Amino acid sequence: MKEVQIKRINNDKLGVDKMKKEYRTEFHVHTRYSKDSCLNYLMLLLMLKIKKIDTIVITDHNEIKGALKYQKKLQKHHINVIVGEEIFTTKGEIIGLNLNKRIQEGLTPLQTIKEIKKQNGIVYIPHPYDEKRYKSVLKEEEIKKNREYIDLIEIHNGRNISKDFSYKQNKIAEKYKIKKIIGSDAHTFFEIGRNIIITKEKITDKNILTEYQFVKKDCFKFSHTCTKFIKLIKMILRGDFNGICRIINRRFKRNNKKTI
Repeated sequence: MKEVQIKRINNDKLGVDKMKKEYRTEFHVHTRYSKDSCLNYLMLLLMLKIKKIDTIVITDHNEIKGALKYQKKLQKHHINVIVGEEIFTTKGEIIGLNLNKRIQEGLTPLQTIKEIKKQNGIVYIPHPYDEKRYKSVLKEEEIKKNREYIDLIEIHNGRNISKDFSYKQNKIAEKYKIKKIIGSDAHTFFEIGRNIIITKEKITDKNILTEYQFVKKDCFKFSHTCTKFIKLIKMILRGDFNGICRIINRRFKRNNKKTI
């Protein structure tokens, strides 16, 4: 598979004059069907239209219900939806693309990969290096063990709080010769359209592994605060006070370790 050269592209330099036609795709997007997002259909549609996004890859946490629902609705507006799921495994998160059935969380990485492949899906590794989200990052050891099954790996995530994370993610992709992608990881409306790929043909479930160029922007650090707040509100609304207590307890223990 031909490797794509990675380079930063300025929006003002990348235009229709450089391509006869450009199509914009946003990978790794969360909706209100994720526990830490409140991005509903109308707000998503509005932002996709404003940002002129042609294809969106919806990857809710451990769920495909929202992606399937939005796929039908957005097709009416000529916006293609690729159905995905960000699956929490025993060793970190793995994304499956082109899914038609939800994959259970809590399996091993290899079991999860096999479930994705059973659906003829695409195995996609999100944020392979991120010191802040260490619990959800698939460790390099697991990437090395399963590299023959991995189709895509992020070399930039819209929620990387440090440019160093992107640098190290790119190094991992090059080390194991895995095709590179960038992920938006949008959970809120203001993150839509900031990190996208540009292609000469519209991305569908048939040509995800095509050639593309990247448009990357740095993280809105405020976005992490937003998702924490959204997650807390959702827990309160469903009456999950035990879960809230567990979060407070973990935070208390973490603060105590820092002071010791």
